Amino acid sequence: MPDLKSIRIFLDEPHHALARKAQAFCEEEIGPLPSATDDTEAREQAGFLLERMGLAGLYAPIGTQDLRGCCLVRETLAAASPLADAVFALQALGSMPILIAGTEEQQQAWLDRSLAGDVMTAFAMTEPDAGSDVASMTTSATLDGEEYTLEGTKSFISNAGLADVYCVFAVTDPARGSKGISCFLVPADAPGFRFIRPQILSSPHPLGEIGFDDCRIPVSNLLGREGEGLKLGLATLDRLRPTVGAAACGMAERALREASRHALVRQQFGKRLADFQLIQEKLARMHLDLTAARLLVYRAAWEKDQGAARIPVESAMAKAFATEAAQRIVDDAVQIQGGRGVLADNIVEHLYRAVRALRIYEGTTEVQHLILAGHWLREFEAKDRQRDGDGSGREHP
Repeated sequence: MPDLKSIRIFLDEPHHALARKAQAFCEEEIGPLPSATDDTEAREQAGFLLERMGLAGLYAPIGTQDLRGCCLVRETLAAASPLADAVFALQALGSMPILIAGTEEQQQAWLDRSLAGDVMTAFAMTEPDAGSDVASMTTSATLDGEEYTLEGTKSFISNAGLADVYCVFAVTDPARGSKGISCFLVPADAPGFRFIRPQILSSPHPLGEIGFDDCRIPVSNLLGREGEGLKLGLATLDRLRPTVGAAACGMAERALREASRHALVRQQFGKRLADFQLIQEKLARMHLDLTAARLLVYRAAWEKDQGAARIPVESAMAKAFATEAAQRIVDDAVQIQGGRGVLADNIVEHLYRAVRALRIYEGTTEVQHLILAGHWLREFEAKDRQRDGDGSGREHP
């Protein structure tokens, strides 16, 4: 279970109970599972974990938009199984647009079953030539009477080939650029929808390409208003980016534990690794990075839970710092374990492969830095103008 002491200021009593529930799930359901070694096993386990998490009530904080609760679940799951964390995260990502913008009928059709673990959802925004530059997507949706016709391809879609329903982003008005993108609910059995192929990750995880060939869906499957799809997608990511940081903290915390355990028992040159100052320095830095990351993550989640309309800066800080810190921590854990750290059956080696993707999906570190720099410069420039206006002048070197 995550160490709640360092973040207790951001938590309420129900969060402590949720953390205990998530930890019990990890011990009872994940512990007996063998690690998935390939895409086939990952897909089989994803379906099993989806159902078991639903029965355990772990999706509840998604439905109540309790961001701190989502972070606690992800951190706990990620420390036990990156695949289990991915299953939870993807259910949140595919459910959140329905929760934010879905009609009563859409929510009754999909949301309740999603939160119960009865159906699997997916978030389909990325394309072969449209990653961080979302506005350059080419998948189109054309209104034809009482139906929309979708054409195009989406890639790097988690749960591709497994999901029962996809939140698909497509261009409805090319002339309006980013304001001409809309979001649609596309069931997996919609005519013209197809699963093209799996895309194999270094850490097993259901991922793939999907296509739309004269794919027809009713007008009632439009999610939110036409032209507001990008706004909906960004609102979803804004809410969930701190949870990516939480997953990074879970993986980092597990790596720190494994490295510390190894350092306390491994003997070299007549003493334990833990007695060498160079190893102590690594462990200290790992602990500092992890604590700082967790504070940023739960600060961002707390801000949202307190009613902030948007948290783009807090989300960007949490995701950028936590995922980069986790990469450093896991890498140091491998280094401390030496040859054992790169054995294929070693949990630290597994974490080394799993943690890397966190710096890319739901907005790369570079994109988060652009968000932060843009906000800072706008804020600084406005304050600078104000200083000029009230006669206080500027500072000069």
